[in-house]
Amino acid sequence: MKIKGLNELIKKLDKAANGGLRKEMTLWLEGMGMEFLDIVQDEIIRTQTVDTRNLLNSFKKGNDENVWELKSGGLALLVGTNLDYASYANDGHFTIDPDKNLDRRWVPGRWIGDRFEYDPDEKESGMLLKFTWVDGTHYWDNALAIFEKMFHKSLEKKVQTWLDKTFK
Repeated sequence: MKIKGLNELIKKLDKAANGGLRKEMTLWLEGMGMEFLDIVQDEIIRTQTVDTRNLLNSFKKGNDENVWELKSGGLALLVGTNLDYASYANDGHFTIDPDKNLDRRWVPGRWIGDRFEYDPDEKESGMLLKFTWVDGTHYWDNALAIFEKMFHKSLEKKVQTWLDKTFK
């Protein structure tokens, strides 16, 4: 029995197995990572999480506070930030550590207009923080939900485009 086009199919599958698909998927995955960073930034702005822009700027590829790791072999992408307070801004937090059993804390610094600037060396001025809960804005959770929806559609489209191109 002879199957028409079988040799051609085997050659194309061999080409795909030897890097054709992997190379395309690596480029696509990097693009998706960039798209996710854009979505996170959009959600930080939409939820009005950003104040000093430090958090917003940490979600850029190449920023010192950014996490960006792309592994081509295993097709893994790790995106995030190294800023300690990013999770507090997302999840919410207490203004004072409840384990220390304090109901207030002095924070050294100064007021510039309606904005407080922290300065650990300031001896004369600052602000008194009372123990309270600050709600998180859930910017990361929102961005992840948006990204997951578009990721699956984009992956299906990418694979179909590759299949169409490979097996025409």
